[in-house]
Amino acid sequence: MKKFLTLIISLIIINSSYSQEIDKVVDDIYIESIKVLSSNSKVKKAFNYIIDIEQKTMKNLIELTEIEAPPFKEENRAIEFANRLKLAGIENVKIDSVGNVIGFLKGTVGDKNIAIDAHIDTVFPEGTDVKVRVKNDTLFAPGVGDDTRGLAMILTIAETIKKNDIKPIDNILFIGTVGEEGLGDLRGVRYLFKNNNPKIDSWISIDGGSVGRVNNQALGSYRYEVVFDGPGGHSWGAFGLVNPHHALGSGIKNFIDKADNYTSSGPRTSYNVGIIGGGTSINSIPFKSSMQIDIRSVEPYRLDDMEEILFNSMQTALKDQNEMKRSGPDLKLTINKIGNRPSGRVDESVPLIQRTIAATQYMGVEPRLTIGSTNSNIPISIGVPAVTIGRGGDGSGAHSLDEWWLNKDGYKSIQLALLILLSESGINSLDIKNFLD
Repeated sequence: MKKFLTLIISLIIINSSYSQEIDKVVDDIYIESIKVLSSNSKVKKAFNYIIDIEQKTMKNLIELTEIEAPPFKEENRAIEFANRLKLAGIENVKIDSVGNVIGFLKGTVGDKNIAIDAHIDTVFPEGTDVKVRVKNDTLFAPGVGDDTRGLAMILTIAETIKKNDIKPIDNILFIGTVGEEGLGDLRGVRYLFKNNNPKIDSWISIDGGSVGRVNNQALGSYRYEVVFDGPGGHSWGAFGLVNPHHALGSGIKNFIDKADNYTSSGPRTSYNVGIIGGGTSINSIPFKSSMQIDIRSVEPYRLDDMEEILFNSMQTALKDQNEMKRSGPDLKLTINKIGNRPSGRVDESVPLIQRTIAATQYMGVEPRLTIGSTNSNIPISIGVPAVTIGRGGDGSGAHSLDEWWLNKDGYKSIQLALLILLSESGINSLDIKNFLD
């Protein structure tokens, strides 16, 4: 009991310290500016409008969810999202060469471009049943929360700005990106910043999580495909040839032993063998064995250290298997890096983060500074102010067939996203942004 009470007291102290830290990093000028912006008559009407069209937001969510968007095959959902952006009042909408949807709203000054983004793709393969099942007030469907909810929010935000005649000072880009998930490796957002047309000055992503998420740190990751190739043969007649499966098994064991020791201390680092493949039958020596592995860390140098552990572990397995063979050619090893998500951090003092924290507090929610792997990784890594916020409501089961989302005060997440967006872009009748910058 004494240990339990000590733990509870410690958690209270930690949570209290965290709250004080958040309060401390927000400059009063941003808190005040959010209050003034929220008191603007058009913004007040916009907040009410978001509530008034909740059924339309839900309709967009359900109908977009039911359009498949598997990795590298997002085009059907992208086309529909683009059409709905136009219906929301955004006249200048295009789909770029990699499949991103970009809606452009010109600002009254237009010196900068402020982007608000959600990703179009899901993790689910082609042919997955994405029909939305409604039980009571809960929606069940693969991808309903991650990140189709974000797309529906953007449509509502765009319509709200247009219908309430809000004039942003800076240009606003309403974006649906492809390739955020898995082996997409952030290809949509990578293209946007590599192409730099239009140039993006601030980036706001909507992704998983509840209201209060202020993701200002990018969790870096390396991903690899490891392949052992051999001649293959009959399990009895060709016994003694190199066996790719045996080598892969040894390689994984080598890696785990070293990786477990390395990750048991120091900055948090994770690893996961997610896919293993190869072989043709139980009585055939496989000619190929492969795996895909994901490694993540809050520190870039830890990723490089883990890469070295992986390479050394697989080379040792290759050497051991080739020394063990009784006949035939040597086993071959190939290691391909198939994913590289950069890490980084936006300091809490940056205006976008200050505005996000202040807006979150204004909405009566405790902000949580977090680290994650999202579209914001790319702009963060090149020094562009970026933040990822939560899609709100209540939900769970992301990346599973049983994913669900409940519209529990979901309108608040849309109001918050709008408030952050307008505080970053400024609005014509209340030039707070220029004053702060």
